[in-house]
Amino acid sequence: MKLKLDIDPDIVAMMQAEIAAGERAVTAAMREAGTGLKTAWRLQITGAGLGTRLANSIRSQNFPRSGESLDAAALVWSKAPVIVGAHDAGPLIRSKDGFWLAIPLPAAGKSLRGRRITPGEWERRRGLRLRFVYRRTGPSLLVAEGRLNRKGQAVVSRSKTGRGKVTAPIFLLVPQVKLPKRLDLEWDAERALDRVPGVVVANWVEGQF
Repeated sequence: MKLKLDIDPDIVAMMQAEIAAGERAVTAAMREAGTGLKTAWRLQITGAGLGTRLANSIRSQNFPRSGESLDAAALVWSKAPVIVGAHDAGPLIRSKDGFWLAIPLPAAGKSLRGRRITPGEWERRRGLRLRFVYRRTGPSLLVAEGRLNRKGQAVVSRSKTGRGKVTAPIFLLVPQVKLPKRLDLEWDAERALDRVPGVVVANWVEGQF
């Protein structure tokens, strides 16, 4: 006597199909979460007035890079982590040498390299000497003797009579600066993470029909 057992439908095939559906659902959910978080962080940065250049430093990458997996993941990061992190944390900034922080005033102008100008760089570029002015109330100053050009920047005075010559405040000197917290990246990250289970379920169910 022979016994033959046929299972219809094929349970193995059903399980394989279910696993494939799960892989598609998880991968799609993580891609959506990564893209959504990248967009949210970029909107936060531009909304805080920090510019599109810094916003575009936010990048995302999906894993696996191709194909689908139940272990799919998304990574969102910034190519300028120090700047973004500072605006996210609002740290207290002190001089690394233990001296003053020099904050340029409008008369200092801008650095040629697009960075905040330093007192040494300013003296080399302008050909003027900075003089320390101590103030008992309020920040001390670095000032220069010269004239103000049309842009309000201090330059060398060529006048032999001293006409138009002024003592221009160039830098404020402060012991420390508290950077205001302008971003809350964790809030967006938590929202993206909270949505993942629902998106996985929705994609899984949708893939079955």
